[in-house]
Amino acid sequence: MNFDHRHYIPCLRWKQGEYQAVWRLPAATKRAFTPLIEVPELGWDFEEKKEKRTIDELLSDFTLKKVYKKWGSSPCFVDLNLIPPAERMENGVHPISLIFNELRAIKCIAVPVTGLLRDREYQREIKSILSKDKSGICLRITIEQAAKGTFKTEIDSLLSTLEIKPSDSDFILDLDAPNFVPLDGFRMVVQAIVSKLPYLNNWRTFTLLGTSFPETMGSIKEGVETVPRHEWQLYRKLVSELRKAKLRLPSFGDYAISHPKVLELDMRKVKPSATIRYTVDDHWYIVKGKNVRDYGFEQYHELSKKIFASRYYCGATFSWGDDYIQVCANKSGKTGSLMTWRQVGTNHHIEKVSLDIASFYAS
Repeated sequence: MNFDHRHYIPCLRWKQGEYQAVWRLPAATKRAFTPLIEVPELGWDFEEKKEKRTIDELLSDFTLKKVYKKWGSSPCFVDLNLIPPAERMENGVHPISLIFNELRAIKCIAVPVTGLLRDREYQREIKSILSKDKSGICLRITIEQAAKGTFKTEIDSLLSTLEIKPSDSDFILDLDAPNFVPLDGFRMVVQAIVSKLPYLNNWRTFTLLGTSFPETMGSIKEGVETVPRHEWQLYRKLVSELRKAKLRLPSFGDYAISHPKVLELDMRKVKPSATIRYTVDDHWYIVKGKNVRDYGFEQYHELSKKIFASRYYCGATFSWGDDYIQVCANKSGKTGSLMTWRQVGTNHHIEKVSLDIASFYAS
């Protein structure tokens, strides 16, 4: 990995809506970000419309079909934190070993992600991957872990176990989905933690990751609602203060248009609402309709019109997602599925955030 604070790190649960959104981005946008790919949890597969109950089913086509064909061989982070630690392939192989063996075979530049609480077997596999790929590691550290008085001791122990230096390690400070309010107070907390991070200037890359996206759409009322993007507001304030303190600036990372928590839902029984998640300067502009099981997908025509008619709409040429919104608003195309609209929102979001980061540092 080789990027600075002007680079974008979206954490994406690599399901169909996410990887299709990334695949549709132009090459120039893809160069502006590096995805943190989370291998998705076992459960409903929207593409195949069935439940994937075993790790072999989940990973059978993941590397070639969903990583290489959608992202190529460009650099990426790969994290198996959503896979239960005890899971093994039918032949006894550790899932992370399988993934990186396949990534290595197709010459994909992937960096394995680990952290302080990964078990001994996981760390042993990470060390094995390191010895074969020589691509370093990514440390994903929670804000609670980084705030502990024993953090340097714990990080030194992990680096020693893996036999790696900070200069060969990418560091992600993961805020997850905290309470950002009051924003200035939380900024002070984060700044204090950053100022005390061991090896701050030595990590190969340094990223601040977090989100304020709602945990569920159940908290959003039908109609139109704006939700603050506190993570982006925090980042800009933090960068300003870190500059004054002459401390290293982090790259910006978020969870795109998702919440980090995995909801265990049976998609054969739930009644999800039609929603469009549209990223604007400091907020998400969320348009919500009725549940799609009872009221269908035709309602997306009217929902798209609300985005299209709003002062926030960026125009059809802004992204593939924006073009899809205009086509749907004009009733000249299909309304798609829930996966389609995750793709639309994610595609627009990555384009928007990449441009906003570039503008922020150009000003």
